[in-house]
Amino acid sequence: MAEDKQKKNLTVFGQETEFDGVLEFTDNLVITGKFKGEIRATGDLEIEKGAVCDVEKMTASSIVIAGSVFGDICAEERVEMCNGSVVHGDVKTARIRIAENVEFEGEVSMLEKEPEVNLFDVASEEYKNALLLKSDDPR
Repeated sequence: MAEDKQKKNLTVFGQETEFDGVLEFTDNLVITGKFKGEIRATGDLEIEKGAVCDVEKMTASSIVIAGSVFGDICAEERVEMCNGSVVHGDVKTARIRIAENVEFEGEVSMLEKEPEVNLFDVASEEYKNALLLKSDDPR
């Protein structure tokens, strides 16, 4: 399972990118700019610090939020809200992690089927370091 995720392509919506509409993807996506609309994905999604997503609904395999999300979130595997993130909307997922200093307003519904692997333990060291660097970034 971890091998499949490593083989997927990574697309980045840059800080200057503004997208309005419905976005569907199967690979992994990082949003650093502004998004408005709906996201339907089977890959992983990361909302970086400073990014703003105003969605009707956001669906992906796993979602890591360091920026702001306004709207409902559904992740089959996990949702992680990083330090300093803002989330206003209902969350539906198998696993959730909410760091300190998160502004969260909404309800959480847990999916019954949990993944067989502890996804929080299998994150690569490089990914963990990237998250630490983002939280220290003065932007």
